[in-house]
Amino acid sequence: MNTPELRSSQVVTTFGPGAMVDLPDASVIIAGLDHWHYDQNQIPVIQERRLVEKLKLIVGVPALTLRPPPPASDRAYGFRPDITAWRFPEWFIVQQTRVTATGFRRRRLVHLNSLDGGKYRDADGKKQSVVPVRFVRACKKGHVGDIDWKAFVHGAGPGTACPRDLWIEERGTTGDLDEIWVVCDCSKQRPMAQAARMELRALGSCNGSRPWLGPGTKEACGEPNRLLIRSASNAYFPQLMSVISIPDAQTAVDEVVQSAWDAGLSIVDSPEKLAMVRQIPTIAVKLQGLEDAAILAAINRVRHGGSGVDRPVKEVEFEALAEAKEELGSDVPDGDFFARTLPKVQWNAPWMSVIERVVFVHRLREVFAQVGFTRFEAAGPDIQGELSLDVKRAPLGIDASWLPAVENRGEGIFIQIRSDALATWLKKAAVRKRGDQLAEGFMRWKAEHEGSTRKFSGLPYIMLHSLAHLLLTAMSLECGYPASSLRERVYVPAETGTGGYGILIYTGSSDAEGTLGGLVMAGRDISRHMRRALESGELCSNDPVCAHHVPARHDGQQLLGSACQGYLLIAETSCEQRNEFLDRALVVPTVEALGAEFFTPVT
Repeated sequence: MNTPELRSSQVVTTFGPGAMVDLPDASVIIAGLDHWHYDQNQIPVIQERRLVEKLKLIVGVPALTLRPPPPASDRAYGFRPDITAWRFPEWFIVQQTRVTATGFRRRRLVHLNSLDGGKYRDADGKKQSVVPVRFVRACKKGHVGDIDWKAFVHGAGPGTACPRDLWIEERGTTGDLDEIWVVCDCSKQRPMAQAARMELRALGSCNGSRPWLGPGTKEACGEPNRLLIRSASNAYFPQLMSVISIPDAQTAVDEVVQSAWDAGLSIVDSPEKLAMVRQIPTIAVKLQGLEDAAILAAINRVRHGGSGVDRPVKEVEFEALAEAKEELGSDVPDGDFFARTLPKVQWNAPWMSVIERVVFVHRLREVFAQVGFTRFEAAGPDIQGELSLDVKRAPLGIDASWLPAVENRGEGIFIQIRSDALATWLKKAAVRKRGDQLAEGFMRWKAEHEGSTRKFSGLPYIMLHSLAHLLLTAMSLECGYPASSLRERVYVPAETGTGGYGILIYTGSSDAEGTLGGLVMAGRDISRHMRRALESGELCSNDPVCAHHVPARHDGQQLLGSACQGYLLIAETSCEQRNEFLDRALVVPTVEALGAEFFTPVT
C-alpha cells in the first residue's frame, strides 16, 4: 500500500525502512529500498562527495549513490512513483468490549485471516471494527514479527494448537503490563508483564523475520525475543549520518595532485623535486595558484592512500567556519556555503571574553543519509560526526548500491571558543572533580550496555553541548523559528589534536530556496542572547533537585549532570546526542555552587 501521508524528509529521518507507522486506515511497516519505485527515466540523485566516501566504508560497496525518496505524483493514470508499505502487525483487537463476571473489560484478539473487509464478523453476523494490537516481538538485531499469542498463553507443547478464542483482558485502569492479561477460552491465561521479563523468555527465540524486506527474507538468528510496543520511542532508531556541504581545501588539492600524479608528481618527495616538476608545462598549469606546502602535504596523503575525505566530518567543517572572512558591505551570499565573520566590535562584552569568533553562515546545505536502523538501543554518530563500523545495524534493503538521503538548505551562527580559556578552565580542581563524577556515571551506563562502542565525550564537549542547548533555547524566542526547527553541531578537537572548539546553531528546510534569514538577523544581537542564555541556565524550575543531581548516585540518568526537562533538555530532533552528555554546572554557577563553571556570573 502507498503512504502519501508522510513527508519526504520524514521517510529518511524518522520513518525509514523497517519503521512501524500508524496511518489513518492501517498500521504498516515501511518497505525496504527494493520496494521504492522511481521513474526510471529520471531517478533523482543527491551529490555530496564527502558523505558518499564515508558511507562507502560503512556499507562496504565500491559504488554508492544517494537518492531522495520518490517524489509525490498526482498523475491520474500510468506509473506513479511511490513507497510500498506492508500491513503489520497481522493480529488485531476487536473494538467491541465485554465485561466479565469479575468486572474486567475484555476484547477479542483475532488474526488478519479472520477479518472480512477489514472488520471482524461476530457470532451474530455483525461486523465489528478492529484496531492493530500494540504489542509485537523484536530482537536487538532489528528483526520484528507478530507474537505467537497461542504459544505465549499455553506455553510449549500440544496446548499451543488450542483452537479456542483469545482475549485481551484489562484488569485495571492504568494500562500497566501487569494489569493486561491474555486469556484463552480454555481458561489458560498469562499477564503481559511476563513477556517483558527477559529471564523468562516468554516470547521464545527470534526466527530472523524481516517483514520490511518482503516475503522470503528471513535469516538465521536465535536471539531471545523482546516485547516491543509499536509506538514506543525505542521501536526504531534510524542510523543517520550528515555533513554540511563545505568546500574542503585539502580535498581540492588532493584532486589536483591525483590528476597530475602520472604526469610527474609521483616522483616528488622534496621541495627541490617539486620545483623541478613545476617546470613541466602541463603540470604547471594544474598547480598554478597552489602553495608548495599544500602540494607536498597532498602528495604525502595520496602516496600513503590518504585523502581529504578521510578526515573527520566535523574537522573539515570547523576549518572552514574558523577561517571565514570578515563581513563586507558588497558581499552577496551565493552557492551552497557562504560564511562571514562578524567584527568583534559588534559583539564584544565582558561575558563574551572567552569567545574568539562569531561567524554568520548565510547559506549552508546539510545532507542526511540513512545507513540502517536499530531497535531498543540507538547507535548514532560520535562527537566527531562519524559512525562506528562495529555497530550491528539492520539493513535497509537487499540492494546496497544506494541509500536514501535528503538535503536541507538554511542558515546558522557559529561561535568559536578560545582554546587557551578552555585549557585554563580544565585545570581547576572543581572542574576535575565534576569530571570524575560525570565519568563515573558514564562507566555505569557502559556496564549496563554491553557491547557498546561509545566513548566518554570529555568535559569540553559536555560544556559546549550544554551551552548550545541554552543558546538555542534563548535565540528561538526571537529568531522566528521554533526551537524544534533549530539544530546544533558541537565541535571539539579530534583525538589527533586537529580542529578546535565551537558550536553551530543552524536551521534548514528542504525547500530549494532554504530559509528566510531570521537566525542570522537575530545573531546580530548575539551578545544579548548569550547573556540571557547564561542567566537562564543559573536557575532551573526543578532546582535544587536538578542542580544536586550526581549521575552515578541519584537515578538512572547516568549521562546527565545538572540537566532535566525544566530547561536544558530540548527536542531530540534538535540535539546531536539525543539529550545526553549535558551538565549546566559546567557552563554557569548553579545553586549547588560547585565552582566548575566555564563562564563567570553575569552581573
